[in-house]
Amino acid sequence: MVLVDSSIWIESARRDGDIGVKVALEALLEEYEAATTSPVLLEVLGGSRKEERKRMARYFSIIPHFQADAQDWEKAISIGWMMRDKGFVLPWNDILIAAVALRRNLRVFAKDQHFDSLGLLTGMRMYRPGYGGTYTEEDPGAEGV
Repeated sequence: MVLVDSSIWIESARRDGDIGVKVALEALLEEYEAATTSPVLLEVLGGSRKEERKRMARYFSIIPHFQADAQDWEKAISIGWMMRDKGFVLPWNDILIAAVALRRNLRVFAKDQHFDSLGLLTGMRMYRPGYGGTYTEEDPGAEGV
């Protein structure tokens, strides 16, 4: 299962968005592998264009939703402190998304580079679409990730 960040949903909704992102998201949706969480819903639906709202709401109504609970909020705080202590100041929504993914062993699909830092320092797994329709769990070019 892959927790899809708002950066992917937003890129996919753009008329001139990255075709690789669009194809990868569509594949996750078709394979019933895409999932969401509340911070993503807020960012995507809260900022969506009027003509996109119904379509986006339909997607979110049929994919698994992982609600952030008290354990996730506590984990997010500790991750935030750890990241800050190492010199990274990241958006709290991204940290909460990472906490939800870590606790449930979900991969995260994001264009936002904050997640790369989170992955390196927390062990959170990133989803990287591969070439030729092959979708892998890890970036083949990343050593030791």
